[in-house]
Amino acid sequence: MAKEIIHIPANKKKGTQVEATKKLRVAAYCRVSSEQDQQLNSFENQVAYYTEYIERNPEYVMAGIYADEGISGTNTRKRSEFNRMIRDCEAGLIDLVITKSISRFARNTQDCLHYSRMLKDMGIGIIFEKENVDTTAASGELLFTILASLAQDESRTISENVVWGKQSLFSQGKWAMCTDRFYGYDKDEEGNLIINPEQAKVVKWMFDSFITGMNPDIIARTLNEEGIPGAMGKPAWKVSTVKQVLRNEKHMGDVYLQKWYTPNYLTHKIAKNEGQLPMYHIRDDHEPIVDRELWEAVQLELTRREEFMKKHELTTMGQFTDIRPFSHKVICGCCNHTYSRRTLTRSWGKVNTWECGQRYKEKGKRHCLESDILYEAELFDGFIEAWNKLLSRRKTNIRKWERMAENGNALERVRAKQFIEIMDGMAPLTEMDISLVSRVFDHCIYHSSGDTEYHFLDGTIITVHTKKDRKRKPTT
Repeated sequence: MAKEIIHIPANKKKGTQVEATKKLRVAAYCRVSSEQDQQLNSFENQVAYYTEYIERNPEYVMAGIYADEGISGTNTRKRSEFNRMIRDCEAGLIDLVITKSISRFARNTQDCLHYSRMLKDMGIGIIFEKENVDTTAASGELLFTILASLAQDESRTISENVVWGKQSLFSQGKWAMCTDRFYGYDKDEEGNLIINPEQAKVVKWMFDSFITGMNPDIIARTLNEEGIPGAMGKPAWKVSTVKQVLRNEKHMGDVYLQKWYTPNYLTHKIAKNEGQLPMYHIRDDHEPIVDRELWEAVQLELTRREEFMKKHELTTMGQFTDIRPFSHKVICGCCNHTYSRRTLTRSWGKVNTWECGQRYKEKGKRHCLESDILYEAELFDGFIEAWNKLLSRRKTNIRKWERMAENGNALERVRAKQFIEIMDGMAPLTEMDISLVSRVFDHCIYHSSGDTEYHFLDGTIITVHTKKDRKRKPTT
């Protein structure tokens, strides 16, 4: 039997009779890329334009105006109104989105395609007026992809032009910065840095305290305890904040331009400039808070302490150095790890000792087999003996320090002046001076033989036999 094919014509009126009378819920998305007055006026114009545009079209009903002010279009993470619009689309509150152009919607091809296809899968189209593109049309996908790529390239060109403009100003010694979070300085009416007297006192104290032995953790703790406000107006100092102040070249009156840069104009993430782009150094740009020699000495000392931490596997250095100046500074002569302070019970009572951190990593199991405990009294007595030996060679050492003050680097010059000042008229120690340790002592290395090498900040090393008769109670 032959097949019979019967053609049934489409009846469009029957399937769309209800939809024909249903109005499209239309939303408009507006964005301006800067906060300049001219652009904001454009923003107000966009809102007014789309409100009128939607209301005068009999097939449309207003679903809302979503507008972001002064926000870059290269990504959508910080565009709150855009993200709110997408959520409303997902909630079924919008049928159609209208926007001025692809560059207003996004300058990132990936975002453009992602959101246009997402909305298209929901049955929601996007109309870009300038390009005359409707994403629901058959040719819309191809044309939209091409135009989105062009919009992204336009954003790249603008970013490159901005970078070029900044570099051109940098090469002329022209720059600008926000001082709201910059500690120590304010701005005058012409945009020049001027010293903030109260903050400058704190900056000077931080530099002086650090170079005389105090560590950033103690500096931060002291500032917080005394209620000294930071750049944001509250006493919330951290080690990282203190280091930022100590590292900032502007406190000695200089400026380094383009220390940071943006490798990717789409992500806006910044990275440290380690030679990828040129840098510009402006000497004596403004009035300094600390002199150049002290600033340079602090940089060398920061690097020296960081290398010490790395060498001995420390996460912090000198914690509690105001009351325990030997913390993290007693080194095991066997395994090169630091000693920790412990309290042991002996027949005569409790006694403070120092023990290698690798001695008992697990309870009852020795790992650093050659290391020996060191009584704190022995440690203190050894320091007194080493310092008095240094003091007894005063004339020879002063000649050495005078040469350092004349020919050494910034740190050596500062250290030499400090030691000459400390030695001036000083009598030999008869008891432990905790405050002196932080000012002159670097670290010591304790050997199982009982010898301890005391390393001082001027580079002098003096070895003292510190191990005493352990059968008797140690005395200082």
